[in-house]
Amino acid sequence: MGWKLKQSPAVGKIYFAPGNAGTNSIGENISIGVTEIKKLTQFVQKEQIDLTIVGPDAPLELGIVDYFQKAKLRIIGPSKKASQIESSKIFAKKLLAKYKIPTAKFVVFNNFNQAKKYLKKAGYPLVIKADGLCLGKGVAVCKNYQEGENFLRQLMIDKIFGESGEKIIIEECLYGQEVSFMVLTDGKNFLSFLPSQDHKRLLDNDLGLNTGGMGAYAPVPFVKKKLINEIEKEIIAPAVAAMKKEGCLYQGILYPGLILTKEGPKVLEFNCRFGDPETQPLMMMLKSDLLPLLISTIEKTVNKQKLIFKTGASVCVVLAADGYPGQYKKGEIIYGLKKLDNNSQVFHAGTNKKNGKILTSGGRVLGVTAYGKDIKDALKKAYGKIGKHGVFFKGMHYRKDIGKKAISNKNK
Repeated sequence: MGWKLKQSPAVGKIYFAPGNAGTNSIGENISIGVTEIKKLTQFVQKEQIDLTIVGPDAPLELGIVDYFQKAKLRIIGPSKKASQIESSKIFAKKLLAKYKIPTAKFVVFNNFNQAKKYLKKAGYPLVIKADGLCLGKGVAVCKNYQEGENFLRQLMIDKIFGESGEKIIIEECLYGQEVSFMVLTDGKNFLSFLPSQDHKRLLDNDLGLNTGGMGAYAPVPFVKKKLINEIEKEIIAPAVAAMKKEGCLYQGILYPGLILTKEGPKVLEFNCRFGDPETQPLMMMLKSDLLPLLISTIEKTVNKQKLIFKTGASVCVVLAADGYPGQYKKGEIIYGLKKLDNNSQVFHAGTNKKNGKILTSGGRVLGVTAYGKDIKDALKKAYGKIGKHGVFFKGMHYRKDIGKKAISNKNK
């Protein structure tokens, strides 16, 4: 987002909290954590910053938008109440059920023994989800009772995600392609970004553990205009209207994760901000200036804006640290970051700079992103930048099949 905003003629200086080695090259990093709301408010007041844009979910859940608005500071993102659509899966599922927005059938539990009893009689496979935020890792598809009981125990007894797993949802397992569908909304009108597709599993062919996302591409060739219209009519418009009706006016980026079932698109979950890594290809594809688009969400002028995208496609391949999504190694030197061209960007995630060297500092380290005339061209460019002759660090892991579904499903 910072990279895209930097291209806007209206943007002067950009500060990043806390930032990384990449953001440091387009703005100034400030060592304040994303959840240190009081410190962030004081910094914005002191520096007389015109606009704050919230990237992650945690500060939204804590009510940073309400806090800033009270201090008469301009900020982009949904209120604490509206952010529940992501911070509580139970809130989201009940909203979907109440307003008859397509989603999986579900039951809610806050008691381990009752949930366990349900699992004994349930049909498999089924899906178990923690109610709260878990960095995209609080979900498991369970093939049998044993797997279900194990994950339930991890959430409710071992509390691997703390309070986030005190309440859980058990829902039917849906089948189909998953699609990310982000929109910009002012609480009444909305504009849709290109559909994109994330790759959640750690390993090729959608195997291995769930992660925050191992790569993405946009647009999705099998999500054609007719299907986009259906998603907007059956899911987006009713969800925006439902939030308003519930007294949770939603302003900012609304991002339902969808699954394309035989009965049509259904909502798996909501996010209340841009998704990572889908935003990387979306920003590469976006021709419009991002700044007025974001401002229109708080000025309630979304209906006066236009989202214009390039033709072609963009792909992001995430390079992860050895051990991710479990305990991972830090401090490895990253090589090859200068070997880039206009159609390629390496977006930093878990990186920092020490003694002039750029080092790994997170689980998902970099997003190697490329633009091409079509999906095959974009894939060739992105993967061509990775490895010993390109971007490289010791122990790095990445999926080799990002965008494969776009090619195999292109003509469907």
